[in-house]
Amino acid sequence: MTHSEIEMTPDLILGLLHDQHPDLADHPVQLGARGWDNQLWRLGDDLAVRLPWATESADELLRKEYDWLPGLAPHLPLPVPVPQRIGEPSARFPRPWIVTTWVPGTPADRAPATRVAESADALAAFLTALHRPAPDGAPAGRGRGGPLADHTEGFTQQLASATEQGLIPDPDAVRAVWEDAVAAPDWSGPALWLHGDLHPANVLTGDGTFCGVIDFGDLFAGDPAYDLAAAWLLLPDGAVDRFHDAYRPAADPATLRRARGWAVVKALVCILIGEAGVHGRPGGKPTWGPPGHASLRRLVATARH
Repeated sequence: MTHSEIEMTPDLILGLLHDQHPDLADHPVQLGARGWDNQLWRLGDDLAVRLPWATESADELLRKEYDWLPGLAPHLPLPVPVPQRIGEPSARFPRPWIVTTWVPGTPADRAPATRVAESADALAAFLTALHRPAPDGAPAGRGRGGPLADHTEGFTQQLASATEQGLIPDPDAVRAVWEDAVAAPDWSGPALWLHGDLHPANVLTGDGTFCGVIDFGDLFAGDPAYDLAAAWLLLPDGAVDRFHDAYRPAADPATLRRARGWAVVKALVCILIGEAGVHGRPGGKPTWGPPGHASLRRLVATARH
């Protein structure tokens, strides 16, 4: 992460709006969140401004959202941050930025879904609507998706690190889930639209179920197993089977095996980031640990049956 040397303040946001979108410059501004790639500033009641601050790739991700998400959003059953305006690099701020709609809710790492049927159905409906064949020219996954075997080295390192820290009670069981997933046949269908980053901080909850999905910077076309992994990471105990029953078209056994492999990787990442947060290390987020541990517990338990 390479944090911006420019201090993000309400005055900066209002100055950018005054220069490029003056009709929005009279809206109140307040900080919403600091993410991996962008800062989010709430603009009035219904809008938000997203500015890159922590990674060099954030510029490309924002432009991708601006180009593709407005066409997908009307078909999705959960609210998403629809880009409304784009800001170009200037002397005031040397990177692009966007204005989107504001999506209310609490990130699921802070307020996990608790209502089994409602959350399973909501997630299944969202992914059913999103997972449609993508057109030629749709963005690639910048290392995400693709054959699971290509990610074995990363999985091995993550599992070793988590095990050395005493975070994994049964590493052999975790490894068995991964090996079964790697052995599954690759995706042979069309490249489908994928969110590409469905971790608990990018899905919003309200009243115990999902009420929004944010941060489409990793939107890409590929194997639906990558997104289907989110069922183990986001849903409460007892909800995964209902999710699979509701998702259409029903995923074939090989896709579910690959999804379990991606879920293991995502769970390990959450566990490591959560542990870093517990100890105050850079990039750590303590709220990510619990969903990672719960996901791994469910994956290992179901594998034993």
